[in-house]
Amino acid sequence: MDGEKSIPALLQEAYNHLKACDAEGARSILEDALKVDYEHPDVVYALKCVNWWLERARKLEEFEDTYDKGGYILSQWKQFFVFLDRIGEAREPCIYATRRFVFSSALAYFQDVLGDGINQHDPELLLQVGQCYKGVGNYDLALKYLQQAWKFKRDDGETLSELADVNALLEDSIKAKVFFREAFFADPQGVDLRSMESEMILRLRDRVTDLGYSGRELSEWMPIYGCIFGVFTVKRELKPVELGRLKQSIFSLENEVRSRPENAALLVPRLINRYLWLLDHYENVRADPGLIEETMLKIKIIDPEIHERIR
Repeated sequence: MDGEKSIPALLQEAYNHLKACDAEGARSILEDALKVDYEHPDVVYALKCVNWWLERARKLEEFEDTYDKGGYILSQWKQFFVFLDRIGEAREPCIYATRRFVFSSALAYFQDVLGDGINQHDPELLLQVGQCYKGVGNYDLALKYLQQAWKFKRDDGETLSELADVNALLEDSIKAKVFFREAFFADPQGVDLRSMESEMILRLRDRVTDLGYSGRELSEWMPIYGCIFGVFTVKRELKPVELGRLKQSIFSLENEVRSRPENAALLVPRLINRYLWLLDHYENVRADPGLIEETMLKIKIIDPEIHERIR
């Protein structure tokens, strides 16, 4: 077999080692692949990723607590995407294998902490275990732990978005849409879009990115275009206490938009999202059309283009 044909087999073998939490073995195979073709872009890319994680893994010795080790690994997963942005175009087979390595490694530490169930009322631990099970592809167990975490963290954007993502991966689109919309309402900056895996949210993210939004602004505009593009189609009637909180939130944001124009890039879409929630409520309860017109006028004043899209 010539050298070029052996590269895919070597890469697959390296990925298999990585998915089995054997990063050292993966590196050894990738170094062998470099002897076949020292410039092969997939091999170079994979070796950079493996070396990055091996360097981080050495720091685990600094932690005595098992929980801290698992938490450190998950914290580095977010930093890993910053590294990927620097080294060029993403190569999905490598990223998938790396994901399995990262979340399998963290899960092993968290399972030790869970023990015989004594810590299964710790919401942060439950969230992290759920994220790990999602990362290794066990969506049923991910759902179990994320639902338990949600009982304690009902207004947490990260928990809600992870729960939405898993429901989407389990093909329960109705629950996924509900939880995604709740997540972007409760805390759009708490939604880690780089950690989402479901096609539903990734397609929406790409479409909103194509409109020119990125960084923190992207998360703020996601729920608005989710409604415009017909992704977040599941709406619900608000309870009286929720309606009161929504109106108070709108009032506070309106004042912030006026007094802090330097933050308008984040505050305006956040305010529009709350207007959309209010409009949905008015439609659900068949409110006075004047209330709907008043809210639409407010949207027109702060963003005529969005007004045209939703009217």
